[in-house]
Amino acid sequence: MRILGIETSCDETGLAVYDTERGLLSHRLYSQTKLHDAYGGVVPELASRDHVLRLLPLTDEVLQEAALTRRDLDGIAYTEGPGLIGALLTGATLAKTLAWTLDIPALGVHHLEGHLLAPLLETPAPAFPFAALIVSGGHSLLMDVRGVGQYELLGDTLDDAAGEAFDKTAKLLGLPYPGGPALARLAESGTPGAFKFSRPMTDRPTLDFSFSGLKTQVLLAIKAQGEDRSRDADIARGFEDAVVDTLVWKCRRALEQTARSRLVVAGGVGANLRLRERLRALPNIEVYFPRPMFCTDNGAMIALAGALRLTAGQREDAVIRATPRRELASLSPPV
Repeated sequence: MRILGIETSCDETGLAVYDTERGLLSHRLYSQTKLHDAYGGVVPELASRDHVLRLLPLTDEVLQEAALTRRDLDGIAYTEGPGLIGALLTGATLAKTLAWTLDIPALGVHHLEGHLLAPLLETPAPAFPFAALIVSGGHSLLMDVRGVGQYELLGDTLDDAAGEAFDKTAKLLGLPYPGGPALARLAESGTPGAFKFSRPMTDRPTLDFSFSGLKTQVLLAIKAQGEDRSRDADIARGFEDAVVDTLVWKCRRALEQTARSRLVVAGGVGANLRLRERLRALPNIEVYFPRPMFCTDNGAMIALAGALRLTAGQREDAVIRATPRRELASLSPPV
């Protein structure tokens, strides 16, 4: 099957074509970073309008790159949620409209399932079962994964997720949007151990995450400097080390709890080089990451997730669906 994937959950318009026999044929991603930079964060209405402008041209581009026409498609996968309601509706409307005119199925995909399965785009791909860390935007999750749609939640976000903490801390440090990558770059020149922040909730057996207190510690450290900002890089390094240590500790506990020997890491924070280095050093564990371009929101992961469900026979009616909030563990295997 040749599946068109459409991702419009937030501020990136992602399109891709995935062939179940040949793999990923093409992908395009348009980021709205410059559009939202002046506001220091995503403006939902602007995001929705920009998706409308980009969707059809990017669809034509990925089809042209794959040497296909719309009539060559066998199905369409789109992000149903979670995400911004207006942004989700732009992609869902295009998917259902194209599917109706082409008389092919369109299927809504859970955004986090896309991230979870993104490492399957790589070679070698992880085999089921495995433990998974998803660190994407407002989500930090640990899952036990037995197969597509067979997910058990092990740990969840109680307040600020890792990605949110990166972005909010970057803003405290006066770094540009998006803050996470900018903070990681600043941390490269920081001195390890110059600032020692807490490792949240590693003193208890829970696998849940809580990073709001860590963000507050950073704020107090910044205020203590007064107008002298010469130690911002040290603060950034201390913050990054605290987040990475926490994520690694939780992953080790999840692997022990599930007795899994494979770990999948996905989502935007999964591109962090220090996190990758630390997790790859875990003994007797196979660790799988998507390439950095597929850690952020993208159409390739949605096309792949949709392809796995569509080839298994899953279908839905013609109703346009957008679900801003939906738990990943609520999904079922494709039928």
